[in-house]
Amino acid sequence: MTEQKCGFVALIGEPNAGKSTLLNRMVGAKVSIVTHKVQTTRARIRGIAIEGDSQIVFVDTPGLFRPKRRLDRAMVSAAWSGAADADLVLFLVEAHRGISEGVKAILEGLAEHVPSTVRVSLVINKIDKVKSENLLQLTNDLNNLYNFENTFMISAEKGYGVDTLREWLAAELPVGPWHYPEDQIADAPLRHIAAEITREKLTLRLHQELPYQLTVETENWEDRKDGSVRIDQMIYVMRDGHKGILLGPKGATIKGVSMDARKELSEFLGRKVHLFLQVKVRPNWLEESERYEEIGLNYKDGD
Repeated sequence: MTEQKCGFVALIGEPNAGKSTLLNRMVGAKVSIVTHKVQTTRARIRGIAIEGDSQIVFVDTPGLFRPKRRLDRAMVSAAWSGAADADLVLFLVEAHRGISEGVKAILEGLAEHVPSTVRVSLVINKIDKVKSENLLQLTNDLNNLYNFENTFMISAEKGYGVDTLREWLAAELPVGPWHYPEDQIADAPLRHIAAEITREKLTLRLHQELPYQLTVETENWEDRKDGSVRIDQMIYVMRDGHKGILLGPKGATIKGVSMDARKELSEFLGRKVHLFLQVKVRPNWLEESERYEEIGLNYKDGD
């Protein structure tokens, strides 16, 4: 009988590099929200994949960028600590963007924040967007800048190369018992995942800065006798004007968000969901430690 293996794999990279898409592809279900907007992932989401006798615990970290606000600083701190604590680190780079200023900054950060004992591999994502000769050049250039253990070329969205990467990770993890039950796909509480699904729908419907200035919390979760679930959520915004935008004409925007979120939650949970959304103006939520705890971030990391 082969020995069980288990370990943590941190996904790092610039915002929008495809970390959440890769995590969901690896796990085979949606556990991390995905939008076309940057800085969507705020906390460290853990997704769990099984490959043979190995349990791979993925840590989808917030995208690494130059922080401006307390929330930004807490997100970046969470990303680096997720990488430093992992058994293996995957650094995702978008093939068509190449070695951007952000990529250079992360390479510097790797040397500063991640112990040399942590094994880091390069994952070039979105390979379907560039020619093969450009990929080879990018691979050489990046490996000249950092001593990566291995290089993988994938398309997380299309699934190219993902199975090979998962098999390699499974083989490289340390021997040890599994941390989670076999049927568990995430270690975020359902209340948190539900709030994230609603926040994704808000992000997709709202424009410019507003998605970054709101947060969603699941305030009540009631399992009903008929097998359905009632979920009450509060959306905190910073200004009265934001509340008006979020509600929309005759409440049309919030109704649309509620319908989209309820549909996805029902599919995710496999049962009927009654979702009730409220909007509250809270000008200083970005400075309240309770909001950070709810998101899964350390408030003091924003100092």
